[in-house]
Amino acid sequence: MVSEADNKFTWVIKDFSSLQSRRIYSDEFLIGGLKWCLIAYPKGSKVDCLSLYLGVADHESLPLEWRRNTKFSLKVVNQFSDKSSILREATEWFDQKTPSFGFTKILPLAKLNANDGGFLVNDELKIVAEINILQVIGESNDESEGSQEVAVQPMKKTKMTEYGTGSSDLHKETSVGNETVDVNGFQVSTLQVAYVRCIFEKHPDLASKVRSNSQLLKSTYMNVLLGLIETLCQLPEKLSDDDLDEASAAVSYLTQVGFKVDWLEEKLEEVREKKTKVYTGKAQLQHMEEEFKVLNKKCLELKDLVEKQNADVTAANVALSFDDVV
Repeated sequence: MVSEADNKFTWVIKDFSSLQSRRIYSDEFLIGGLKWCLIAYPKGSKVDCLSLYLGVADHESLPLEWRRNTKFSLKVVNQFSDKSSILREATEWFDQKTPSFGFTKILPLAKLNANDGGFLVNDELKIVAEINILQVIGESNDESEGSQEVAVQPMKKTKMTEYGTGSSDLHKETSVGNETVDVNGFQVSTLQVAYVRCIFEKHPDLASKVRSNSQLLKSTYMNVLLGLIETLCQLPEKLSDDDLDEASAAVSYLTQVGFKVDWLEEKLEEVREKKTKVYTGKAQLQHMEEEFKVLNKKCLELKDLVEKQNADVTAANVALSFDDVV
């Protein structure tokens, strides 16, 4: 029997350490009138981490054209301290090609199985899923396009620091009815026009496969795109892992709705690599600085010894006078 779960579902996995299956499924549950399930890989999906996914439970029985846009979060609960719980969020289009989506490396197995770590208590693991339905296409509760279509930006807003004049004009929210300009079929705010035109000049086939005719939805798509670019323009050291995960979700989101953004995917990978270099480089610099302090202290101590020895040598290297000898 499928249970209705408002917009949250809690999955308690008992006897976790005794599980032998490579992959396990939760009971099916209803959120937004749609059937869902959680999928976990207790020993990881080809990684040394717990892997966790949200899946469409009845995807095999849905019509081929079905699609649903969902903003969701998966949380591995720390039963000692909720502040130590692991939370991951994403916005994703589910369809026949992608009936499940989640996180391959949500929690390292060493941390999960640590004694008194708080994740396994009485050999029980608790997972909480929260799901918000943004849009449904090709299913029984589908709405006609343009009437009640809803889309939500899958990224947090960030401030521009190194793009153009350093303002946040690149990522201004655009609403139909405000002062806008049409750029390649997209209504964008006057503050965004120069940026959007530049994007289309460099990538003319960017939106050639976008299917929606709703200006509200297309404006949201454009804001997601501009927000993603804005994120990638930040200093790598200013970006958190969550920021990059959200950027990755935005790339996936835009791809699903028809944008050709392989170039942004490459830039995202470049930013990830730069962030890694900054992180490892800073760690190496800190180690070098600590070594330098130790060596510098030794040099100063050695300098004092040299000066003292030099003084002793100078004092000893004095010829005796006649009176001293006689």
